[in-house]
Amino acid sequence: MVECPAKREGRKLEMYFTYILRNNNTGRHYVGSTNNLERRIKEHNRGQTKSTRAADGWELLFKEGYLTSKDAKKREREIKSYKGGNLFKKLIGLQK
Repeated sequence: MVECPAKREGRKLEMYFTYILRNNNTGRHYVGSTNNLERRIKEHNRGQTKSTRAADGWELLFKEGYLTSKDAKKREREIKSYKGGNLFKKLIGLQK
């Protein structure tokens, strides 16, 4: 296992996440990225995000951690490019 230099030097390591939510009421999915996953899910469920405002009941299905915002956003774009297809279904466990 490789130790992160920031952790070794006593600095706080900031993680960025790419995530997929599912709305339990509508069955819709949402793909996003953030540096604070817990806060972001709460914002989705409070209607504070324009694209998910219409319904509450968002549940975390999938997350991946990254060391940079750039990498998390890159992965978000990649997942969105195959949303709804077989790769997306495989990612969220609907297909083997």
